[in-house]
Amino acid sequence: MPQPAPRNPGLSVFFPAYNDSGTIASLVITALKSARQLTDDFEIIIVNDGSVDATAEIADELARAYPEVRVVHHERNRGYGGALRSGFAAATRELVFYTDGDAQYDPSEMRALWDGLTEGVDLVNGYKISRSDPLHRIVIGRVYHHTVSLLFGLHVRDVDCDFRLMRRAIFDRIALEKDSGVICLEMMKKVQDAGFRIAEVPVHHYHRAHGRSQFFNFRRLFKTGVDVLGLWFALVVRGEHHRAPAANATAAEPRPPRNGA
Repeated sequence: MPQPAPRNPGLSVFFPAYNDSGTIASLVITALKSARQLTDDFEIIIVNDGSVDATAEIADELARAYPEVRVVHHERNRGYGGALRSGFAAATRELVFYTDGDAQYDPSEMRALWDGLTEGVDLVNGYKISRSDPLHRIVIGRVYHHTVSLLFGLHVRDVDCDFRLMRRAIFDRIALEKDSGVICLEMMKKVQDAGFRIAEVPVHHYHRAHGRSQFFNFRRLFKTGVDVLGLWFALVVRGEHHRAPAANATAAEPRPPRNGA
């Protein structure tokens, strides 16, 4: 008797979006096409993080047009970490992929991450082939990467490449708590220290075509420095994550998905 073909795992794709009205529609449509090539069980989630442009309206229209798309709305901006936590909490499939809503990464390249998620691998982390940013952002990014890699003992090439595919079961053992951009540092440190296996693949990075970065100004850089030091004290000095239960703290709040309005 013939055996049934193995079923590809389900996939949740989500985009944290803040004032990304110029890019979110093309990203979602690209993600829909790419996800269909990988599995027949997928969902696309847009986390509208209190945008003040037309992001909310465009996201709702996408959800009305495509049954695979749903939207989580934040009434106020919670920060990048808050948006990621909502995305992870809303994801329902076995695998979770996310990238930013500003189109500096191409969702069609999730195929490379999918192929890299072999048996025994828990998370596939993208790393930028070449960073397509102004020189000052490249310099700051390199300083940040080398500094946090040394402070936290990280062994990944690109801690701030927000192009990742992971097994949702990771969050049965780790809890994310940060609302700021240091959530990526928190996630990679906790994943590594929990013994999960990380693979890395190169991905392209593109110039920002719409809007501007919310991160690279002196006030935010100073706040990030303070957040990094606080996280270092909690995770490296005190090792709080080694003794705290996961308890589903990844979620910013309960996960009622909101489609359309």
